[in-house]
Amino acid sequence: MNRVAVIGAGTMGAGIAQASALAEYDVVLYDVADGLLAQSLEGIHASIDKGVARGKTEAEVAAKAKDAIQLTTSLETAAQADLIVEAAPEKLDLKREIFATLDAAAPAHTILGSNTSSLSINALAGSVNRADKFLGIHFFNPAHIMKLVELIRGDFTSDETVTAVQNYVAKLGKTAVLCKDTPAFIVNRVARPFYGEAFRLLGENAADPATIDKLMRSIGFRMGPFELIDLIGCDVNLTVTQSVYDAYFQEPKYRPHPIQKHMVESGRLGRKTGRGFFDYDK
Repeated sequence: MNRVAVIGAGTMGAGIAQASALAEYDVVLYDVADGLLAQSLEGIHASIDKGVARGKTEAEVAAKAKDAIQLTTSLETAAQADLIVEAAPEKLDLKREIFATLDAAAPAHTILGSNTSSLSINALAGSVNRADKFLGIHFFNPAHIMKLVELIRGDFTSDETVTAVQNYVAKLGKTAVLCKDTPAFIVNRVARPFYGEAFRLLGENAADPATIDKLMRSIGFRMGPFELIDLIGCDVNLTVTQSVYDAYFQEPKYRPHPIQKHMVESGRLGRKTGRGFFDYDK
C-alpha cells in the first residue's frame, strides 16, 4: 500500500491526509472546489510546521510530507489509489453516491473505507460491488494527533482487508481497535452520556459551560464536553447524536437536547465559525 486518497478536505480529512503524508504515503486529497482544497492544504502545512517547531517532526520528514500531498477535484482521479478513506459529511445518501462513483473508477485491489462516526458500514457497503474490501476507518479529531482508530468490520469484510488496514494504521503510529457494525460503534456510543448529561445540566441552569468543563477536567478528562464539542463542531455533534438516537429506535438516554439544535440553527458551530459555546475570535 503506497497511495492513499482522502475524500473530503475538511477538518477530519485534512488530519487524515496529514497523518498519512507524515507516514510516507503518497496522498491525494479530494474536495469539490479548488478554494476548499487550497485552504485545507494551507492548514495542513501550518500544522506540519508547528510540529517541526515543537520538535515533534524532523524538518526533512516535514518537507517530504508536504510534497507528498496532491490535490484534486476529480473523484475518478482520487480513485486511483490503494486505499481510499472517505471523510465527507455524515449523510448516508451522499456517502453512498460517492462510494458508487469511487467503486466504478478504482482498480480492483483498492480498499474503500469510511470515516463515518455513526452510519452503518453495511448500509454504505451496499453501494459498492466490493463489500469484501469495504470497512469503517474511524479516526478521532484531531486525526493527526489522536492515537485511536476504530476499524468497523462489515458483514462481508475480508480478513485480508482488515489486516491491510491494521498495518496502515500501525504505520501511522496509531492503535486500531476492531469492532462490529453497531450504532455509533464503541467510542461515540460511550460518549453520548458525556455530552447528554452536560447539556441537561446546562439546560437546567445548574452551571455554565466553562464551569462544567472545568469540573470534568478536574477529574481527569483532557477536555470538557463543551470545548470538545466546539472543537469537533456543534453540527457534527448534533448529527451524530441524532443518528445514534434514531439507530436505537429513540432510546431516551440518547435523545438530542434542544440546545444542540439551537446552536446549529444560530450558526455557532464552534472553532470553525469562530464562535460556539466559547468565543474564538477573541
